[in-house]
Amino acid sequence: MKFERSAKAYSWPGDAPLALSIVVNVEEGSEASIADGDKYPEPVDEMGIALKQPIRNFMNESNYRYGIARGAPRVMRLLEAYRIPATFTACALALERAPELAREIVRQGHEVTSHGYRWAHQFRMAEDEERAYIRKARDSIESSTGQAPVGWLSRYLTTTNTRRLLIEEGFRYHMDDLGDDEPSWDHDQGRPIVVLPYQIDNNDMKMWAEPSYTPDQWLKYAIDNFEWALREGEHEVNMMSIGLHLRIIGRPGRIGHLEKFLVHVSQRSLQPGGPWIATRKAIAEHFARCMPFQT
Repeated sequence: MKFERSAKAYSWPGDAPLALSIVVNVEEGSEASIADGDKYPEPVDEMGIALKQPIRNFMNESNYRYGIARGAPRVMRLLEAYRIPATFTACALALERAPELAREIVRQGHEVTSHGYRWAHQFRMAEDEERAYIRKARDSIESSTGQAPVGWLSRYLTTTNTRRLLIEEGFRYHMDDLGDDEPSWDHDQGRPIVVLPYQIDNNDMKMWAEPSYTPDQWLKYAIDNFEWALREGEHEVNMMSIGLHLRIIGRPGRIGHLEKFLVHVSQRSLQPGGPWIATRKAIAEHFARCMPFQT
């Protein structure tokens, strides 16, 4: 517990007080669907309607397609306009089905990390099944983007084997952690992996799951989080992430609020004491250089 301030063990590049990562989830096309042989259609949509029957929910399928057709171009244009390096946590199947998006992500120079192969119940998998699932996701993303992912974020709960399997399969960081605002090390029998915490409190999913949560509220919360973390980062190591979804933030009534956030952080990054805006991979690598793993 950090009740008293002490000298920071390391600093971010340029002595920035905060490392900020923009995380864009690419999931559309990987959700549960009768057309893909699932027992039930994906229950999550804007209306909160869950069909627990083995029939296709064509409306909800089109709701997800919107994320690729219209949401993705809006998000990609903003990232390029404001020169923001982002990490795309991608379900591998989603990129397989949206090759133009995969190419644009690569063209703009963003990082792609693994969000699993598709929306499978990873927490129910036996060890061999989970290993095969991790490998399938990694190999598919490498095929879609030309580079194997080095990080992992599970779609559903993990197993007791997940982190060890990620280490064995060559992953260098793991995002399934909400326990801090800075990276740390974990290991299995001396083989290390960076634990790179994720923040869900400023995730745009709130606007999907809770319709009364407005874009204005999301933006205010994100900026308040950013400004506090920036201030606090003058005295301790701080990291912040913003989680986005193409089908959510990419709507006309919301995308302008993402632009306002990017304008705010971009302007602050040009000022003394501004943030370091970086990919998750860059953050993990910087941490590993500054704080080499020790058993």
